[in-house]
Amino acid sequence: MSRPNAQSMKPATAAKKLDVYLPATPAEFQANAITRDELAALQADPPQWLADLRKNGPHPKNLVAAKLGVSIAGLARGGVVDALTTEQIDALLADKPDWLVAERESYQSVLAEQRRVKALHADKAR
Repeated sequence: MSRPNAQSMKPATAAKKLDVYLPATPAEFQANAITRDELAALQADPPQWLADLRKNGPHPKNLVAAKLGVSIAGLARGGVVDALTTEQIDALLADKPDWLVAERESYQSVLAEQRRVKALHADKAR
């Protein structure tokens, strides 16, 4: 079995690097390996499909979680299992369901604790 070209990547990897939801990309993108040069060209001068995906979605879970201010696990606990569009994210932010409010508070507590521990370690290192 031959080793794939080290200068190309699977479509899933390229989609992650572009911050887009792979199933929403064009079939041609999903079917072919992407070279580093092609990825750089997509990042430098995004085609219309890429600009539309980045603007309107559907967005991958990591971006949905970031836009909502929760963790990916918090999304799952809230029942969000699929990619969401920008419109759906905006609707959730406007409605503020109970699960979202609770998950945002929990996530902020976790981040505060991480900052506290990091500062503690920095003080000990001095």
